[in-house]
Parts: sequence; structure tokens; C-alpha cells
Amino acid sequence: MSELINNSRYRKEKLKELILKLHEGESAEEVRQQLIDTLKNIPYGEVVEVEQELIEEGLPESEVLKLCDIHGSVLEGNVDLSGAKAVPEGHPVDVFKNENIAVREVAQKAKDMLTLLSQLGQFDLKKYIYPLQGFFNELMDVDKHYQRKEYLLFPYLEKQQITGPPKVMWGKHDEIRDQLKGCIEVLKSPELQPQDLTDSLDLIFFPVLQGVIDMIQKEEEILFPMAMDLLTVEDWWNIDKQTLEFGYTLYDPQVKWQPEGFTEEQENTSISGDGNIQLPSGSFTAKEIMAILNTIPADMTFVDKDDKVKYFTQGKERIFARSRSIINRDVRLCHPPGSTHIVEKIVEDFKSGKASHAPFWIQMKGKFIKIEYFALRDENGEYLGTLEYSQDLTENRALEGEQRILSYGESNDE
Repeated sequence: MSELINNSRYRKEKLKELILKLHEGESAEEVRQQLIDTLKNIPYGEVVEVEQELIEEGLPESEVLKLCDIHGSVLEGNVDLSGAKAVPEGHPVDVFKNENIAVREVAQKAKDMLTLLSQLGQFDLKKYIYPLQGFFNELMDVDKHYQRKEYLLFPYLEKQQITGPPKVMWGKHDEIRDQLKGCIEVLKSPELQPQDLTDSLDLIFFPVLQGVIDMIQKEEEILFPMAMDLLTVEDWWNIDKQTLEFGYTLYDPQVKWQPEGFTEEQENTSISGDGNIQLPSGSFTAKEIMAILNTIPADMTFVDKDDKVKYFTQGKERIFARSRSIINRDVRLCHPPGSTHIVEKIVEDFKSGKASHAPFWIQMKGKFIKIEYFALRDENGEYLGTLEYSQDLTENRALEGEQRILSYGESNDE
């Protein structure tokens, strides 16, 4: 019998048989015991192959989705990871796993608090509502983790003919996202009473928390080890380069993965086909960045390394008049002759590295204006140009005490 148990085909057929027993309604606990007695440990790759075969043989993906949690709990602790590849620090899978640590921690805190409330029966809702809202708002951040799987990782698995399991997992993502949104809506309801929350615990709160935790198990026992086997270093490098477009979940990687033979692009920026400008800390469209720059309550003017004016903001309340006629004009010609020598000194000191910041402040038409010049340099310290930043600080200087209550100022649009 031992030679059969060690045979991959036998193991897969037996696993398939057990999953179909679940499909037919047999007790999950009984199936778990049969699994333990018969198979001991199952290599992670065989679990995926069985799911794929079941779908190809006609078991609907929707039915596999229903069984996903059940056979996931049956397999828990019985998947053999001894042959799994090591994951380098900073690698996309390392990032996924570190995110899972943070997600599991938040899910467990939420679960502990809700368990306490279920035991209390009567409780002061105000004492718990804000921490609970915080937990579930944080858990909603798992959407970015799931999107990176769906749009970056799954396409590479599909190229390896692994199509069924990703679809099933994507279905679970959608289910979890909908349940988390439902939990947040309940917690935000102004009519929520302690009994309403208690009545909802077994309906949506505990199931979604368990779903989040179970998904972590599926990823770490099956998905990630399999992906490490199938994807090339180049595949992972391409995934890593696109990760920032989606963002991280409750975790900020401190180590940059740098596989041998692959180098960062010189500028570490890109413009996608839809015009999205990708930077190291995020992305936006040209329309979005224009709105951001024009909303900042200050005048900004950029002068490039050749001393040419290249850009200025166009906010609603400018301090100093600017027209597009100054674009590509030498910065010296944009100032009165009496202050040209100051401009030349600033540019000279910025270029030489002698200085990087030159502040001034003046009284103008009853207002207190601060004007600052900043040297712009790249990561190697090379001079890129100068930023002129002018701000009306009159109101700021008059502030006293504190304002902790929401109050819209006079400048708020009606």
C-alpha cells in the first residue's frame, strides 16, 4: 500500500474522491479524518492539479467556489511544503506574506473584540464602535492585495494553463470584498443598536473574518509555493515593477528586491499607455497632477538646470502674476534689474552645492508673504533646477489655540 500512497496519481485521485464526497454532502470532519488516515501530507502542486481537473471534468466553478472553504479547512495542516522554494526578501511573494501577517493580526483583533461582545450580551456600543470601524476599514485594504493577485499574478499562471484555481480564488475575493463592505455599512449605520450588531455576528462578521484568514492559508500553503515553481525571475520582475500601481496592504516594504541581472530603469518612472504617470510612491494622470498642483495654497515656479522657466502653477489666488510668455525664458529676465544679482547668486550656489534653500519674507499690501527657493536634485545629488515657492502666511500667523471640530472656512466653495 505504501508504494501507492507515494504515487502522485493515486494521491490526486484519492483527493479528488474526497472533494467529491464533500460535494455530495458528507461531513467535513469525517472527510478530514479520511484524508489524514489515507494521505498524511499532500504536495501543494497536486492540490491545484486536482482543482483544475475537477473543473475540466465538468464540476462548475461556482460549485468549486462553494466547496473552497470546506476542503480548505479539511486540507489545513495536511499540505506538504517541504519542497517549496525559498522566497528572497523583498520579492513579490515576500511582500504578499508580510501583508498577510498584518491582515491576520487585524482580523484577529476584530474577531477577539466581536467574540467579547457576543459574550457580554449588553454593552456600551459607543465604546466599541470606533475601534471596530477602524479594524474593518483596515481589512478593506486587502482589496489591493487581491487586485495584485488578480491582475499581476493570475495572468502568469494562466499562461502555464493554470486557469481554474485562479478563477475560484477570484470568486472568493469578490465574496470577501462584498462581505467587508456589508460589515462597514452595518457599523456606519446611525441607527445601529447593540442587539443589531450581536444579531449580525454569525451572519456576516465572523464569516468574513474567517474567510480572510482562510484565504491567507490558501495563498501560503498552495498558491504562493506553486507560483514560485512556475514563474520565472523575469515574470516576478515584471510583477514587481507594476506592484506600485495597485499599492500595498497594511505593509510598506523596507527592502527592494533586486534579482541578479536585472537593473532599475534610470529614472524609475514611466508613463503607461493610458497616460498614467507612474512614480516611486504612486501614480496619477496629467489632469490629476495639474489639479493637485493648482490646489496647493502657494505659487510654485520651476526653473530647469539651464535657468529656463519651464512651469508655474495656476491656482485661484496667485500672489505674483505669471503669464505663459515666461515659459522657456531665462529666469534672470523674469526679475527686476535690481534683484537680478540675487537670482544669479542663488542659482550659482544651488548649482555648486553651496546651498539648497534660500528663504525670504516680505510685507506686501497688508499681507505677510514668504518666498522660498529650493534646489532640486536627483538621487545622485545632480542639480535638476530650482523651485520657487511663495505663500501668503497672513492667516496662519494669526492662528491661536486649537480647532478640532470640523468647520469650513470662508474660502470653501458653496
